[in-house]
Amino acid sequence: MFKIIRQEIDAMIARDPAARSRWEIALCYPAFHAIMGYRGTHWLWQRGFRITARFLSQIMRWLTGIEIHPGATIGKRFFIDHGMGVVIGETAEIGDDVTLYQGVTLGGTSPSVNSDGQRGLKRHPTLEDGVIVGSGAQILGPFTVRKNARVGGNAVVLSEVPEGATVVGIPAKIVRREADDRFCAYGTPLGDLPDPVARALEELGREVQSLRNQVTALEAEKSGAAGKSGGDVTPEKPRIVASSE
Repeated sequence: MFKIIRQEIDAMIARDPAARSRWEIALCYPAFHAIMGYRGTHWLWQRGFRITARFLSQIMRWLTGIEIHPGATIGKRFFIDHGMGVVIGETAEIGDDVTLYQGVTLGGTSPSVNSDGQRGLKRHPTLEDGVIVGSGAQILGPFTVRKNARVGGNAVVLSEVPEGATVVGIPAKIVRREADDRFCAYGTPLGDLPDPVARALEELGREVQSLRNQVTALEAEKSGAAGKSGGDVTPEKPRIVASSE
């Protein structure tokens, strides 16, 4: 137990430059309190004490501003930076070394009961190892955000994210496919981050310019052909056709 607590604290120190000591994290970090509370309520949930687990998770929500359903599955060294407003749904699955920032929602969009009346359907996303999700991002649905992927702030993710990719926007689009082994705060890669809207407008501008060049070339070709044929062609004289009457 103490080993797990130490791992959680060390992971927070490694990813938060403002953290100065283990005591500071243990006493002053609501994310640490929320995660420790989740470990306990998840233990109760797995053993059938569902109401007790839900009640205690609500108390942790009031105390920390972080809502983690006790039915969620969360791996080792999980870190929620700042934390306020984070929501993690019942069937969410989170791997090791995952980082979330404030305002993140791991939500479900499908109903909790199927056509046969059975409960327990997978409704929430799966985040594999090393994923970073920026503040305000919404990841909605029972799909997977693959290993070491990055989700930019305020993105709305509605489909699977490939391994190592970076997605931004509403709905989220891939702006970078290569993985970045460095820690990217708020899910934003180091260096310039391409804007998918600006990139689309640039491509549209190049296409318009290409079409203009083709039209100009066709007009020039047509004018040259008309000028060349204009000096060689002699207009025909009108024919007089005699009537048989």
